[in-house]
Amino acid sequence: MLSWRDLADVEAGGSEVHAATVARLWAEAGLEITLRTSYAQGQAPVVTRDGYRVIRRAGRYLVFPRAVASEVLGRHGPRDALVEIWNGMPFFSPVWCHGPHIVLLHHVHAEMWKMVLGDEAPWAASLGDVIERRIAPLAYKRTRIVTLSESSRDDIIELLHLPPGNIDVIPPGIDPMFTPGGERSPEPMVMAVGRLVPVKRYDHLIRAVAEARRRHPLLTLTIVGEGYEREVLDGVAREHDGGEWVRFAGHVSEAELVTLYRRAWLVTSASAREGWGMSLTEAAACGTPAVATRIPGHTDAVVEGETGVLVDRDDEHALATGIGDLIADDDRRRRMGDAALVRASGYSWEATAAGIMRVLADEATRRRR
Repeated sequence: MLSWRDLADVEAGGSEVHAATVARLWAEAGLEITLRTSYAQGQAPVVTRDGYRVIRRAGRYLVFPRAVASEVLGRHGPRDALVEIWNGMPFFSPVWCHGPHIVLLHHVHAEMWKMVLGDEAPWAASLGDVIERRIAPLAYKRTRIVTLSESSRDDIIELLHLPPGNIDVIPPGIDPMFTPGGERSPEPMVMAVGRLVPVKRYDHLIRAVAEARRRHPLLTLTIVGEGYEREVLDGVAREHDGGEWVRFAGHVSEAELVTLYRRAWLVTSASAREGWGMSLTEAAACGTPAVATRIPGHTDAVVEGETGVLVDRDDEHALATGIGDLIADDDRRRRMGDAALVRASGYSWEATAAGIMRVLADEATRRRR
């Protein structure tokens, strides 16, 4: 498996959780798995984790040519199949990989290039966008691709112009530790989970919650995650007198995350791009409904009007209204939480890992024929 980052990276997110979980389950099933990524800060370059081997070498940019060179030269050892995780910048596996291979593509990055690199390196943002949308699709026209949601599949077809027949949808699972229990916070509390990076648009969320507080003065916001935008977001919170009602929880333990999902009145996301919205379904498994932006990924993770509320992506007022309305309506919030819990019961990481393996096995069979 080739991936940009490892789970141990300080900026690891949902893509890394997805890869690590699938690798663990495949290893438990008896497969020999090697996951090749860039270095992770302060971590050994080669380790065994959860039964599979992790090789972490090269920086954020050099990992692409070096990982490819190592595979071509056989330095990672023999393989029966290859899984490439295309996270913005591809490894171009169809060009050099012989034998069965598939690609995991969570979502198209599109405007994320400018959001992340636009101010500091606009040329890099433009180059990344050209590679993703113009150059890479030429190499992946005949490659089997797995994505997380039907809406992400539609995005891949529309923006990358890849053949619909080559794209399979396999949703991510939900860890069984996420279950309902305990009591809700006595005062209204909403939470959001994810890296503190521009695409998550926590500045929009803070402003939306500040507006919702005009109706609900006791409303608080808890943000779980770390990232390089923390200082900027501290400033946004101060602008809205958020010292007492915005809590940056940082990295939390699994037990604390479960507790927060259970105590929150709702989970929210102002993200501009997602392949799915794992925090939304994790919260759903705890009986907590969602208010989120109407984007590819979210439209599959949330059943609009049943398990949560979706609002226009760039409308902060709509996000504030959605949060405020759901906080105000106990019965509606409870119904949505119950529906979210029922729907979440249909997702498991075992089904995800088995589904991806079926696609890989189909590809191996097709190549053998």
